[in-house]
Amino acid sequence: MKPSTLRIGYRYRPNRLAPEYDAVVIGSGISGLTTAALLSELGWKVCVLEQHYTAGGYTHSYERNGYEWDVGVHYIGDVGARTRTRRMFDFLTDGKLGWAPMEEEYDRFYIGDKVFTARAGKQEFRDNLVRQFPAEETAIDRYLDLLQQVGGALSMFGMGRAMRPWLRSVAAPYLKWKTPDFMFRKTYAVLSELTNDQDLIAVICGQWGDMGLPPKQSAFMVHAMIARHYLYGGFYPVGGSWKIADYIIPKIQKAGGEVFTYANVEKILVDDGHVRGVAMSDGHEIICPVVISSAGVDNTFNRLLTNDVVRECGYEKSLREVRPSVGHLCLYIGLKETAAELGLPRTNFWIYPHSNYDQALTDFLEDDDAPFPVVYVSFPSAKDPEYLDRHPGTATIEIVAPAPYAPFEKWKGTTWGKRGDDYEARKAELSERLLRHLYDKLPQLEGKVDYFELSTPLSTEWFSGYQHGELYGLDHTPERLQQDWLTPRTRVNGLWLTGQDILTCGVTGAMMAGLLTTTAMMGMRKIAPLMKQIFG
Repeated sequence: MKPSTLRIGYRYRPNRLAPEYDAVVIGSGISGLTTAALLSELGWKVCVLEQHYTAGGYTHSYERNGYEWDVGVHYIGDVGARTRTRRMFDFLTDGKLGWAPMEEEYDRFYIGDKVFTARAGKQEFRDNLVRQFPAEETAIDRYLDLLQQVGGALSMFGMGRAMRPWLRSVAAPYLKWKTPDFMFRKTYAVLSELTNDQDLIAVICGQWGDMGLPPKQSAFMVHAMIARHYLYGGFYPVGGSWKIADYIIPKIQKAGGEVFTYANVEKILVDDGHVRGVAMSDGHEIICPVVISSAGVDNTFNRLLTNDVVRECGYEKSLREVRPSVGHLCLYIGLKETAAELGLPRTNFWIYPHSNYDQALTDFLEDDDAPFPVVYVSFPSAKDPEYLDRHPGTATIEIVAPAPYAPFEKWKGTTWGKRGDDYEARKAELSERLLRHLYDKLPQLEGKVDYFELSTPLSTEWFSGYQHGELYGLDHTPERLQQDWLTPRTRVNGLWLTGQDILTCGVTGAMMAGLLTTTAMMGMRKIAPLMKQIFG
């Protein structure tokens, strides 16, 4: 197979390293790049180490057989105006990253034999819901009021995470006062107090795939964060998701830092409770007193740190309180006609067997031949106005569905692309099942697919380093969100965390985690001028 040509970053070699760095960042996902870019803006020389062949984490894209797909940036919200999210992206990319709006109807929900929609704009979203559920107008307005209340509370949540432990203890009464009780309740429990209409609850929770947990398990805080994020519609990065990292990296390089690919970190070096640097898989050591892990909590504490360090710092018990999120399948599809010729929309499809999402997931986890609990369909070539400039006469589609790691574990340790006939047969079977969903909704596509390939939780493990193939780091349960040790600051001096595990999932959540980590490292006084520069 032809390898991807969208390779961003500088291939790691020990002799390409600078003599010294102010900080080492493990992982080049959006949180790692954000932290590195902000520190660079403050004059730090930062070394970012990425084990994949290209930088960007879940924001990277890849090419194969004349097609190009994103791997995680299916759509972004809250960037259609000068919001905090948009200002953050503009700062990181020096204003070079453009955003293309999706359709006004940005999400379409197929729930059993019923079809519902979500429309862009707070008032439009509300009125559209009322049109679909005229008897539930009061419940819908009460729901939107809850979303409004969550907005300020999310800022308080992030602020608490950035504080030093003693200050967080002092501020605890104030933070609790500013945090509504329903924030850490289960999503379904909150919504069922507003309405008994199960279809309305299902539509409101129709994006649960964006966090990997259905409403009876997820925290309302995360549901509300996602719902608020898309109230004004969905957008796609012009030129493809790989542009995000491509535009951020020069900011790191300008300060003397670098983003290295094929840079596999074997261990975080710790002496007497202090970080000393990192040991690479080739045996080379990069000595540095500050290490920032964007590799996820599970990787950081269960793989990169020694058992002795984890035990001495008291993390053994803490780690038992959290669990990895579910894995996923993604079918990458290429077609030899354009999106316009094929009638592909700029709308996401969410396909469910019925409105009881939790039961559907339970049935699937107990029997992976049961119907997929959710099937998400994205049309990236239709969303990106510059796609045809790079790949004329073609179109792409991506189909995503949950997939636990356990059924694939028998192939653990095998090499990507060389896992054997039985693995390929299983992938072919799963691919066909996903294609049936596509043809059911867009029958004109049957017979038009030129190429497809399926990624599994093993692909996530291979390319992203997540040991259980998890898509969203730690599960976003209420219990996880109330773990006071999941902050940027660790119990190892000089070791910091960033990424979705210390805040919330998604590209924007991880990006804001990068800001949170930088704030915790520098302190409010030192970072205040930079914050003013970014947000005005």
